[in-house]
Amino acid sequence: MDDREIKAIIESLLFTWGDPLSISDIANILEMKNKEVRKLLDEMISEFEYNRRGIRIIRVKDKYQLSTRPEHYQWISKLTDRKENKGLSNAALETLAIIAYRQPITKSEIESIRGVRCDKAINTLINKNLIKEMGRLERTGRPIIYGTTDEFLRYFGLEDLKDLPGLDELNYIIEDAEE
Repeated sequence: MDDREIKAIIESLLFTWGDPLSISDIANILEMKNKEVRKLLDEMISEFEYNRRGIRIIRVKDKYQLSTRPEHYQWISKLTDRKENKGLSNAALETLAIIAYRQPITKSEIESIRGVRCDKAINTLINKNLIKEMGRLERTGRPIIYGTTDEFLRYFGLEDLKDLPGLDELNYIIEDAEE
């Protein structure tokens, strides 16, 4: 098989599966080496971007998934008869930001930073699969520790947690928005 045919198969796999697929899963299906599959996927990502395709391939950690282009949201949203699927409240966003930057973190640590209770925000974030329980601390009361999920990365278009903006960058964004 030539590379063009293999890329078509990879695109079919990503489309059919829907959820992220790891390099090793794709390589096993194609009976190829991980390195070869990664090279083809990187080429596909560039080709999709260069051709301004309506879909793109996103990478979340070491997994790949098809996704629509975020700039097409206003048109895609007209296609769906959405019920009021509200975004995140300010409280949930604040809680999520604290978890993303300070994970693993306990509820009491989050509440200490925010200055208010966060039970509802944590439940919302768990229900939306943006955070998860990562275990318990070995101390009195064995508090639950929370961290973000791969769905969090997809939701915010990040490949990895290291792609989160730094605090200096956030301050610049906030100052720019206030002007």
